Amino acid sequence: MLIPFKKNWIYLPYPILNRNVKPKIHTVTVTEANVAYDGSITIDADLLDAAGIKKYEQVYINNAINGSRIMTYVLPGKRGSGEVCMNGGAALLATVGDTVHILSFVSLSAEEADHYQPVLVFTEGNNQIKSIEKYHY
Repeated sequence: MLIPFKKNWIYLPYPILNRNVKPKIHTVTVTEANVAYDGSITIDADLLDAAGIKKYEQVYINNAINGSRIMTYVLPGKRGSGEVCMNGGAALLATVGDTVHILSFVSLSAEEADHYQPVLVFTEGNNQIKSIEKYHY
């Protein structure tokens, strides 16, 4: 792949990949914060399936109440429970009742990124799935 560099072109033997949002679980409520746990976030398995997030996958959690942003990994919670439990150090950055957004990312080529549409999972009371949509930008 040739890319511009200053006034010349350089060859990269590998493609440049973009980091794009894969899914976003939009506006869920923290149901538990457990500092004694080793780490991670536990999320209702129904929400994970809807978003296409796998067990142990890296996620970013943006707290809409206090502005904190953390990166951790996912553990599946009880299906249909609405559980969103911040574990370990993450529990210090969110309290029960906080609103958070959970995002995962994927590496895509420029061509793939042009046509990619991330999944949005919207929730309602008790973190139950309200709708599953795709970004249309």
